[in-house]
Amino acid sequence: MSSLELRNITKRFRDVTALKNVSFAVQSQEFFVLLGPTGAGKTTTLRVVAALTKQDEGSVLFDGQPVDDLTPADRDVAFVFQQYSLYPTMTVYDNLAFPLRSPMRKVPEDQIKTRIAGVAEILRITHLLDRKTARLSGGEMQRVSIGRAIVRQPRIFLMDEPLSNLDAKLRESLRVELKHMQKEQGNTTLFVTHDQIEALTMADRIGVLSQGRLIQVGTPDEIYDQPATTYVAQLVGTPQINLVKARREDSTLAVANSAMLIPLTGQLAALKGVQEAAEVQIGIRPEDIRPDPQGAFAGEVTLVEPLGVETILHIRSGEQTLLSLIPGMSSLKLHDQVKFSILSDRLHFFGTDGLRLSQ
Repeated sequence: MSSLELRNITKRFRDVTALKNVSFAVQSQEFFVLLGPTGAGKTTTLRVVAALTKQDEGSVLFDGQPVDDLTPADRDVAFVFQQYSLYPTMTVYDNLAFPLRSPMRKVPEDQIKTRIAGVAEILRITHLLDRKTARLSGGEMQRVSIGRAIVRQPRIFLMDEPLSNLDAKLRESLRVELKHMQKEQGNTTLFVTHDQIEALTMADRIGVLSQGRLIQVGTPDEIYDQPATTYVAQLVGTPQINLVKARREDSTLAVANSAMLIPLTGQLAALKGVQEAAEVQIGIRPEDIRPDPQGAFAGEVTLVEPLGVETILHIRSGEQTLLSLIPGMSSLKLHDQVKFSILSDRLHFFGTDGLRLSQ
């Protein structure tokens, strides 16, 4: 498996700049996820790596060597699309064999048979090999699509939201299988998605894209626990992070439109960026807000969302509504008055420009 590096990639489509000076590296055998909403530049990045789109500036490197002048075939990457791109009149076996029978490869039929048998066993589609792909379900077709990429044994796998068209249960199942398979085979994989759950559960590292710019690269823990901007903080986490404005008043932070005062003591007193800023934005993860009879804050329950394994509480304090995520079912009901505590060492602080404040 090869390593991959993008150096200062810029791509324009007339007046629209789809990628702006994007740089990152994917190590050999790493599962790297590009996360961002529609229009962030994720698919354009994959197409540049695959040589399906030519960048205007910058360079693509495999194993440290530029591949900008190589054709898509010569780059030897496997692209798994959001749409299945299978031949409906062919059997599953012939769909899997198709890339191996190309004039460029000419793999002997006995080797093709061996490779397909191995891939089919991994993806649990052995019983489908003689079936026409037109008769498959969506999940089965996506397995075949992934299998057709794996059977080639390419240098790098590129995956463009391959699970987005599947139902929730099947998406979860394939997510686990895909990650397990990648680790077992040691494939170098660049996977793009708009789904933060896919990114957090599958990635070794995540790159967050916004409007063609790479905002942050880090492990799932780093992206979640140390978001570089309010954009990243709001992009990952379910329910979404609470983001409130606050003004520094002596040794406290007064949360706007509420009676909440957060003391700047202990670890918070040592935060240089917070001490120097007159106004800040505070990020509070819902799991860090906990109903507590001895809590320093009070509010009214305006909505209860029981999810079985956990419950989401909407708590209004003044004009601010905060989301609290608690384990299991809650006995709290609509309009109940509740006291709550906030884990101060888990707070995130951002400037008015949305950038994370220095420690």
